[in-house]
Amino acid sequence: MKSVKTNLSPFKNFHKDIPSSIVVFLVALPLCLGIALASGAPAFSGIIAGIVGGIVVGSASGSALGVSGPAAGLVVIVLNAITDLGGFEIFLVAVIIAGFIQILLGVLKAGLIAYYFPSSVIHGMLAGIGISIFLKQIPHAFGYDKDPEGELEFFQAADNQNTFSELVNMIDYINYGALLITIISLAIMIFWQNKIIQKNKVLALIPGSLVAVIMGIVLTILFQNNPTLAISEEHLVSLPIASSVSDFFGNFTFPDFNAFLNPQVYITAIIIAVVASLETLLCVEASDKQDDLKRITPTNRELVAQGVGNIASGLIGGLPITQVIVRSSANQQAGGRTKMSSIIHGFLLLISVISIPTLLNMIPLATLAAILLIVGFKLAKPTIFRKIYKQGWGQFLPFLITILGILFTDLLYGILMGLVVAVIIILRQNFILPYEIDDSVSEDKKHYTIRLSENVTFLNKASILNACAQIGDGSTVVIDGTKTKFIHYDVLEMLEDFRVNASARDIQLEFKNIDLKTAK
Repeated sequence: MKSVKTNLSPFKNFHKDIPSSIVVFLVALPLCLGIALASGAPAFSGIIAGIVGGIVVGSASGSALGVSGPAAGLVVIVLNAITDLGGFEIFLVAVIIAGFIQILLGVLKAGLIAYYFPSSVIHGMLAGIGISIFLKQIPHAFGYDKDPEGELEFFQAADNQNTFSELVNMIDYINYGALLITIISLAIMIFWQNKIIQKNKVLALIPGSLVAVIMGIVLTILFQNNPTLAISEEHLVSLPIASSVSDFFGNFTFPDFNAFLNPQVYITAIIIAVVASLETLLCVEASDKQDDLKRITPTNRELVAQGVGNIASGLIGGLPITQVIVRSSANQQAGGRTKMSSIIHGFLLLISVISIPTLLNMIPLATLAAILLIVGFKLAKPTIFRKIYKQGWGQFLPFLITILGILFTDLLYGILMGLVVAVIIILRQNFILPYEIDDSVSEDKKHYTIRLSENVTFLNKASILNACAQIGDGSTVVIDGTKTKFIHYDVLEMLEDFRVNASARDIQLEFKNIDLKTAK
C-alpha cells in the first residue's frame, strides 16, 4: 500500500507543529526517565532514546504524526536482558544488532504485517492504553510516586503492586500540595480549550500544558515553606545535572563490542527486533487512524527508520526505540500536522537537558500526571465505546477483549488476545455465510437451491458439508456457483463425494457453473 501524499509542507505548518512539539516534549520527558528506571538502566539512557527517536527516527520516518522513543512494552525485556547479559554495555550491542535486523525486515517488506490487524483490535489498543494511562496517573496526581512514570503493565515490578492495588495504597500517602497542583493544572488545560482562548491568535499558539507546567513550577516554589503543601524532590522530575561538559558526556554509555562474539546477545537482539517492530507497526496503524487527513505511513520505510534509530541509540547508550502511541496521540491531540513536531520535540529534549536541567527538575510530577490524564481520557472517551458497540458484537467483542487484555496484562498480550477473538469471529462468520439456501415443495418432492458465495475456502467446507447432510433422500438439489469466483480444492472434493453419494440416496443433483473435474 502506498502512502498518501498531501500538500502539507513542514515549513508552512510551524505554527501548529511547534506548540504540539512542546506538548509532546512535556509528555515524553517523564516517560523517558520513568521507562529507564523501570528497565533497570541509567536514567539518561531514556533521554538519549527520546532524543534519537525524535531527531533521527523522525527525520527518516514517513509517519506524519508518529513519535518514537523508549517504549513501556520493552521494559521487562530490557530489565531481564541487562541482568542476563551481565551489563548495560553488553546489552547495547544487542540494541545495535536489533537495529540492523529491523532494517533487513524493512528491505524484505515485512511492514505489510501492519495491514492485517483488524480495526476493532487497533481501536481496542488505543482505548486500552488510554484507560491504563489514566489509572496509572491517578497515584502520581495524588503525590504517590512509588511506581515510575511510563510503566503500563498491570503488575508493577517497582513496588510489587498492580494497577488497582496502587489506587488503594495511595490513600495513605496523599500529598496535598501535589493534589492541589493536579487540580489547578487540569483546570488550566480545560480552560485553555475554551473558545475565548482559541480565538485569540497569540494565546492559541501557547499550549495549555505549557501554562500548566509553568504554574506547577511557581506553585512548587510557593509551597516550599508550607509544611502541609511542600513538594519534596521525590515528587519532582529528576534529571541528571552535569556541572561541566565532561560531566555531561559522562552520562553517555558506549557498547562493549567484544560482546559481538556472545551468542546470547544475538538471541536478545532478535527478541528486541521482533517485539519493537510489532509495537511500531501496531502504533503506526493506530496513529494513521487518528490522523484527521487519513495519511498512510509507509510501513517498510518505518521499519528501516526504526532500525537506524536503534543503531544510533545503541551506539551512544540509549534504550531500544519504537514508535509510541502515547506520544503519538499527544501529538495528534495537540494539533500536530507534520513530522516536524516529532523532530522538534527531539531537539527540545536535547537542548533542555543541556541548558536547563535545574529548571526541569522543578517540574512537579503531578502537573505531568494531569497532562497524561487528559491524553488518556481522550484515547478512551465514552463516545468511542458507543461507536464500536453500534457496529455490532463482531466488532465490539474483540475491541473489549483487547482493552481488558491490555489492562490486566500488557500491550502485546492484550493485542494477541483481541486478535485471537477477532480471528475466531471471522472463522465463525465464514462457517455461517458461505452460501444461501432456498427450499420448496412441489409434487410431494423437496427442491433445494444452494447458491455459493463469491469466495468459498476450505474454512467453508464444514458448513457446506453440514448443509448437504441435512438434505433428505429423494430430493432435487441445484448447487449454483454462478456468483463464485473461487472454490478451494477441498470444497470441490467434498462436492464430488456428495455427487457420488447422491445417486445412492435417490437425490437428483445438478451443478450450475461448477467444474468438478479438478477434484477427480
